[in-house]
Amino acid sequence: MLKTMSKAKLIYNNKELELDVIEGSEKEQAIDITRLRSETNLITMDPGYGNTGSCVSDITFIDGEKGILNYRGYPIDWLCKNSNFVDVCYLLIYGDLNDNEEKEKFRLSIRKHATIPEDMKRFFDGFPSSAHPMAILSSMVTALSVFHPNSDSHDEESVKQNIVRLLAKVKTIAAYSYRKSHGLSFIYPDPELSYVDNFLHMMFSDSEKEYHGDPVMSEALNLLLILHADHEQNCSTSTVRMAGSSHADLFATISAGISALWGPRHGGANQAVIEMLERIAHDGGDYRKYIDMAKDKNNEFRLMGFGHRVYKNYDPRAKVLKKAASDVLSKLSIDDPLLDIARELEQIALSDEYFVQRKLYPNVDFYSGIIYRAMGIPTNMFTVMFALGRLPGWLAHWNEMISDSRSRINRPRQIYTGPTNKIK
Repeated sequence: MLKTMSKAKLIYNNKELELDVIEGSEKEQAIDITRLRSETNLITMDPGYGNTGSCVSDITFIDGEKGILNYRGYPIDWLCKNSNFVDVCYLLIYGDLNDNEEKEKFRLSIRKHATIPEDMKRFFDGFPSSAHPMAILSSMVTALSVFHPNSDSHDEESVKQNIVRLLAKVKTIAAYSYRKSHGLSFIYPDPELSYVDNFLHMMFSDSEKEYHGDPVMSEALNLLLILHADHEQNCSTSTVRMAGSSHADLFATISAGISALWGPRHGGANQAVIEMLERIAHDGGDYRKYIDMAKDKNNEFRLMGFGHRVYKNYDPRAKVLKKAASDVLSKLSIDDPLLDIARELEQIALSDEYFVQRKLYPNVDFYSGIIYRAMGIPTNMFTVMFALGRLPGWLAHWNEMISDSRSRINRPRQIYTGPTNKIK
């Protein structure tokens, strides 16, 4: 709930404008500049939107200074211990963690709708085996709108149906993208399996043998998906809100979010971490050399997996994953030299004045790739896994936006700096 706390005064051209200072439920405050342009003909300049609130939301709270991440009031570490991914999906989208009839229908529907149309499977034949799984995922999600023509409808029942369809089918498309790139036949989803077990079944099953799940793998994947489920107004979520504000159909809107996530500054960062660790390992494991390179302002090398646009403290997701990485590798009896390098990098960075002063703590990407690697998921699938986890957050924000009667098409402004008066 928003409260108006006080007024901020702006003086321009000898005119005074009073603007509301509003406060959210976690005491975050903002100056409401909704009237600024209409009353002053001024806009604000904020490259990268680091100081701009684009919306109000009930979904996720982040305190970057204290290292807090809550979904609908629930701390992320508590959810990791006490919930599962599908329940977190329902929490993010509908705001309820308690078991009820609607939630059970939601669970069953996700299991029921996991199969993709048979005609869609032929689309995979058009992609080369070298195609990046994110390109396939984005294309196939857009294509879903062809098979579900009500995807641009905002009536309550259609919205519920399409949310379930995406949650159910994206994991199937993701698994098929992996199998396509490895020349493997597709495995039909099994409605008797849980969400994470069904995904692992479609990824790794032998078509000639019955699937037997690994509880260590299931637990690890469930954890990773929960930790990635939402993160407030990040690049991809803002993209979903931006695309959705035009009333583009839901599948195209989510595809836009997938494309935004692909970049190495966003969802592709976990892949970049593994590639960095592999580079260090191939260079004899001399991690101190790379620490020095990262500190050298004249060197283009950047230490991937450290620092965050929002967190100026230890990323709470990284805290969970640090322990999980050790546990998973231990339980799977995997001795990964990359984990040793990662630990050494972390120890040095946390004690080195250069990194401490700049608050460059390990972030969620630092350990997630190591766990995916231990699970047998190839590097080019890491961002797809991120998308699978982030999907409920995108859906929650889209649903929140279209349900808000005040919502309008997003249209940022600019300050023009190009040539003038070219025609004399």
